[in-house]
Amino acid sequence: MSSPAESAAGSPSTALVTGAGRGIGRAVAHRLSAEGLRVALTARSKDQLEETAAGCTGPTLVLTGDLTDRDAPDRLFGAVESAWGPVDVLVANAGAGVSGRVHRTTDADWQRILDLNLTAPFRCVRRAIPSMLDAGYGRIVVMASTAAKRGDPYIAAYTASKHGVLGLVRSAAAELATTGVTVNAICPGYVDTPMTDATIAGIVEKTGRTEDEARDIIASKQPTGRLVTADEVAAAVWLCVANASITGQGLNVDGGTVQS
Repeated sequence: MSSPAESAAGSPSTALVTGAGRGIGRAVAHRLSAEGLRVALTARSKDQLEETAAGCTGPTLVLTGDLTDRDAPDRLFGAVESAWGPVDVLVANAGAGVSGRVHRTTDADWQRILDLNLTAPFRCVRRAIPSMLDAGYGRIVVMASTAAKRGDPYIAAYTASKHGVLGLVRSAAAELATTGVTVNAICPGYVDTPMTDATIAGIVEKTGRTEDEARDIIASKQPTGRLVTADEVAAAVWLCVANASITGQGLNVDGGTVQS
């Protein structure tokens, strides 16, 4: 029987990680590589991707691209297939946030967040499924957020996009339940990443608090009183890859913020 780090054909699994240039995506790429997978990395910054690749222990493929481009998933998957064969582990991690009151959220901000956080993962999932069905094996993990399960002020566009992506995961998992392909979402709380650094900078700018004070405010929102680490999120991703009975789930990695 194939190990979790092998495809149905018995060869090392090929993973594609979006948003792999930094933060959670980088940690996920490093974890998958350490587990023996070949890892294709994509983001917009080649320099950041090369830094991620340098920290991987196995084969990597660096592919720059903008996932809001309608044709990007076909190009990315095609490049991986040409180099290594079909993708059998997809981690759709790329995403962004925006802060603002609902009545001050512009159409442009709304669309930008939906395009990257919801439509781009949908297109990647859609592109990944056929070859996984052919192989009778596949793992799809989409990065959601605790915002997929609750509503907080000032992040309506982000929350809507993450609620949507969790719905995509649940429906796809239900369709694929008998096929050997699993689909899950990871729902992190505040993670110690550049994205959270940007949130902290916004608090500093708007309130005049120091960076340390702003960081403490963010950390205190989680019952553990600290930020989640990117490696802790990557461990949850690996759990979804390694365990064939986990599917259709939104796994909270949030220090106890959302109990479910």
